[in-house]
Formats: sequence, structure tokens, C-alpha cells
Amino acid sequence: MARKNKTVDLDRARDIAPGVVAKTKKRLVVASGRSHLALAREVVSHIGTELVPTEYRTFASGEILTRFEVSIRGCDVFLIQSFGPPVNEWLMELLIMLDAAKRASAKRITVVAPYFAYSRQDKKGRGREPISARLVADLLKTAGADRVMSVDLHAAQIQGFFDGPVDHLFAKPVLLEYFQRTLSPEDRAALTVVSPDTGRVRVADTWSDSLGAPLAIIHKRRDPNVANQVTVNEIVGDVSGRVCLLVDDMIDTGGTIVKAAEALKANGAQRVIVAATHAIFSDPATERLQNEAIDEVVVTDTIPVPEHKRFERLTILPIAPLLARAIQEVFEDGSVTSMFDGAA
Repeated sequence: MARKNKTVDLDRARDIAPGVVAKTKKRLVVASGRSHLALAREVVSHIGTELVPTEYRTFASGEILTRFEVSIRGCDVFLIQSFGPPVNEWLMELLIMLDAAKRASAKRITVVAPYFAYSRQDKKGRGREPISARLVADLLKTAGADRVMSVDLHAAQIQGFFDGPVDHLFAKPVLLEYFQRTLSPEDRAALTVVSPDTGRVRVADTWSDSLGAPLAIIHKRRDPNVANQVTVNEIVGDVSGRVCLLVDDMIDTGGTIVKAAEALKANGAQRVIVAATHAIFSDPATERLQNEAIDEVVVTDTIPVPEHKRFERLTILPIAPLLARAIQEVFEDGSVTSMFDGAA
């Protein structure tokens, strides 16, 4: 029997190789661990889908089991897991979900970690210390992650720890829109952007440019042998009579921010507003942040903030629209960089 002739789709003019077009199409699916289900549900609502039905179990021994209840074969899977407390449990759950997705024949798996676990351990401060941020990146890769997406990494160098694409998103547009909308003309005229330490100067400088406000820097010293204790030495820049906007990537116990706010008020600052991406809020952060030196605290919901850690002067902004847009850009082979005017 003669074989039926088929047209070969080689197109040298457009450099298209010969091949076969499959009937299957790309399919975006979003799954989530249990660390921040509220955020994951907000993300999928912006995308226009639902979370993958998933079974979660924690056995009496503490061991974790996750299972996808529907097929994800050939899908482009975005797996959302943030890292509030208990960090180690959520990290282990994410690794197990990655292994499950890989064994379920997902085509590509992207970890969406709004807050990247162990991001502050990005270098050796003393001899015989680990670089735990690199370890986490290695664990994600080994477990099956093809790509990582995160918001405001503590250090940009963490992108180089992962052997694959990393989408480094910035919460600045979300926070900036809030301040442009809420600050009065008088506040804008008296505004000074303040970096809480020398390590955040570059970020604070971009805020200064965006708001058309001068920049001040707080020089601090930290004892490497004592965790979460800071000594403020001096302020570089004029803050007297100014509305000071303190910008940082995270608030953990609140010690750095409170010391900085007290120093600003002691140097004549009119008001002190704190803006941070990640509200870790380890005890006693909630009590510290209600210090009279701080007039307002503005954060995003990359990490869940339980009701008992919320207070009157706290504003929490949604990060889900930013994550949803980034996920769609990656899925559609678009540009994440375009979301941040070429800065990402």
C-alpha cells in the first residue's frame, strides 16, 4: 500500500525547522501549599481560574503528604508557597509538592515564593557559617523546580544561587501607589526617604527618585554575636521637620525599624512612616511597632499576618495582582521586566 504523501513544514526563509504540530496546547495551572492559601486564592481569582484540588496530610509523626487530586500531566504548573512561621514545615511541604508534581509529569514547574526562606543567610558573616539561601535554592532545583519567582529578595545575588531562571519581582509599585494616593501635598513637600542601613541605600535611592524627595541614611552597627540587636550611630542627611519614609524589605522583630524611628524623632523628624514588603513580625514586633516614634506601618501580604499581630496603625496592601500578572507574563512568554520599567 502506498504511503500517503505529507507536506514537510521546513521553512528556511523564516528559519523554522521541520517538525510535527501536536494537538495539545499550553495549560496554566496554579497549585498552593498551606502556608498562605488566602493569597493563592486571590492570585487565581485575578488570573481567572481556580487552585488545583490538592490533598494535604500531616501525620501524627509530623511527616507530610501532599497529592494532586487531578491530572497535571503536561501542564505549566505554578506552585505558590510563602514562608511565614513555621518556616521549616512549609519548606518541607513545598519540596514534597515539587516531587509530587515532577512525578505527575508536569511539563514545567515554577515555584512562586513571595518571601524566600532563609534569604538573610546569603553569605558567610563569620567562619564556619552556612550559606543557607544557596542550600534552599539547591533543594528547590533538586526537588523539581524549573523556575523561581519571588518578591524583594533580601539580596539580589540570591538569583545566582538557583541554576535556572529567577523572576525577581518588586513590591515598590504596590507601595508607591499607596503613598502617592494617601500623602497630602504638604506631606509630599516635606518628605524625606530614609534608608534604615547602608545595605538598603540603593533601594531607598530609587524611592527618592520616584517620589522626588531627598535621601537620608541611618548608619547602624550590629553585634554579630547577638541576634536582633542594633545600635544606631548617626543619621546622614537632614530630617528635622521632615516627614520621614523608612523603606526596608522586611520587618522581623522590629528592632532595626524602631531604633531608626526613635533616632529620626530624636533628630527632629515630624512624622515617621515605615514601608516594608515582608511582614514577618516575629515576637515582640507587634508591641515594638506600636512605639510612639512610628506614625504608620505599611506592608504587603506576602506573608500572612494573623489578627493578633495586627494593630491600628498597620496597613496591609495586596500583592496578589502583581503575582498574577507576573505568572501570566511567564506563561505567555511575555516580559516580566516590562512590569518594572526595565529594572527587573
